[in-house]
Amino acid sequence: MIFDILTIFPQLPSSVLAEGILGKAVKEGKVTVRVINLRDYTTDKHQVTDDRPYGGGEGMVMKPEPIYQAIQAMKAEDAGTRVVLLSPQGRLYTQAVAREMSTYNHLFIICGRYEGIDERILHFVDDEISIGDYVLSGGELAALVLIESTSRLLPGVLGSPDSAARDSFMDGLLKYPQFTRPQVWQELEVPSVLLSGDHEKIALWRRKEALKQTLLKRPDMLKTANLSDGDRRLLEEIERERKPKAG
Repeated sequence: MIFDILTIFPQLPSSVLAEGILGKAVKEGKVTVRVINLRDYTTDKHQVTDDRPYGGGEGMVMKPEPIYQAIQAMKAEDAGTRVVLLSPQGRLYTQAVAREMSTYNHLFIICGRYEGIDERILHFVDDEISIGDYVLSGGELAALVLIESTSRLLPGVLGSPDSAARDSFMDGLLKYPQFTRPQVWQELEVPSVLLSGDHEKIALWRRKEALKQTLLKRPDMLKTANLSDGDRRLLEEIERERKPKAG
């Protein structure tokens, strides 16, 4: 899969792209990430990419012409490229959207800056995405979030093919708690079921704990989670356990 990042700060993503799982995937050729300097698509000698907003107001607005030229150049190279604009006005990025993004062969990601991008560029964009209801100085960090979360869903990127399938949000729930050595730490013990070797009991415990974590921390997720009859019984059991005992 190919990711292109269009930015006025081409050095900014470099350290993330060289480290961790994403860096390994890039080195092994499982994903290709290209950082494109927007200034290369300007036509003036000062390589200007922004200007004052019509109507007045604070800050600067990114000009549409360089972005359009960059999109056209990419479309000429690969007509199937999906153009994504990172913007506070976009649809909220979720694990489901990450799965959707992973089905494309080529994403061209536009990183905004300043007060935003000239609205007319939306006529040449396939998707508009926001990674959350907060403000960043630019889209570069959001682009890296999108690339990291999408890449780990691609075949061969993670060491275990089951790792992504068991991540939080993949089945609409938070992940169950995890423990490692030592068995007792600060007088806190690892749950005995995880030491039992009984894989069926461990699987049931993990499912129940995933449901409990979601109920306690993100109950909103249960409204859209794909719950089985067994899950619903476990939730009823969890609710009974939470109720204070009489007397």
